[in-house]
Amino acid sequence: MRALGAHEGEFFRGSLKNLRDARKAIQLPVLRKDFIFDSWQVWETRANDADSFLLIVATLGESLLRDLIALGRELGMEPLVEVHTGEELGRALAAGARILGVNNRDLKTLTVDVNTSFELIGRIPDDCIAVSESGLRSHDDLMKLRAAGFDAFLVGTHLMLWPDPAAALSALLLSPPRTP
Repeated sequence: MRALGAHEGEFFRGSLKNLRDARKAIQLPVLRKDFIFDSWQVWETRANDADSFLLIVATLGESLLRDLIALGRELGMEPLVEVHTGEELGRALAAGARILGVNNRDLKTLTVDVNTSFELIGRIPDDCIAVSESGLRSHDDLMKLRAAGFDAFLVGTHLMLWPDPAAALSALLLSPPRTP
């Protein structure tokens, strides 16, 4: 199973060096967004100065999910626990997740439907941090999701497809000027 992690750089063009470089460049929390499936990767995440890491409920059994959450906490990191369905959300909550990401991308078809976030937000307890992930393309998207109860947003592909990711981020965060 270790082979999956070995290919992430090939498919996603990320590396632990990118993680360390991000940590040196900013004061914001740094998330390791790899497919974590082994306790060694959690230790590796801490050793590379990340503040958090991603756990995808669809890829982990209950015991391993619980163990990885606990290990992260022992090492001073709270994981982002990603769900795609109501059943996965129930498993994440049962495992003690405190930061819940609702990924709007279906892992089987890779289609994106932001309605997934709207369908699941009512089941996320108020004492958890709710994060909407994938398919967020406009300031209006963020405002509707914030009004629904989301605390944070995970945006990647949308920013990386723009020639100027900083301009794309500004467009997401700032409301467009109103025309008279």
